[in-house]
Amino acid sequence: MNVKDVMTADPVCCTADMGLQEVARLMLDNDCGCIPVVDGKKTKRPLGTITDRDITIRTVADGKNPIELTVSDAMSPNAITVTPLMSLDECCDLMEKHRVRRLPVIDEAGKCCGIIAQADIAVNAGQRKTAEVVQEVSKTAVA
Repeated sequence: MNVKDVMTADPVCCTADMGLQEVARLMLDNDCGCIPVVDGKKTKRPLGTITDRDITIRTVADGKNPIELTVSDAMSPNAITVTPLMSLDECCDLMEKHRVRRLPVIDEAGKCCGIIAQADIAVNAGQRKTAEVVQEVSKTAVA
């Protein structure tokens, strides 16, 4: 099984200069907790991701007003990406290695064409693989 078999195609994306309130609205409207951050609406090369947790932890928890901030103030930079033809096992290995629950999927031109989440793996992979990914991604970092 490959990434293309389980990914969400054509996810909503945002740019780093978009306001946090606007991206939070995109999350609400699209029923998602993670949006790829891309370099532009046409080129769509991933720069990172922004999650609902990023907004909460990096702004609200620090007493900052998210209404006054942009995606670049809260995003996780340096997106780890996968390709549609990558095996699900390779994708899971990357999630485990980098302890991330979602990965942008890029096409041959480097354009964001999808997103794959831990939930996609849970629905489509075997119980053993799902348990392994959840366990590894959920480990706390050793200081």
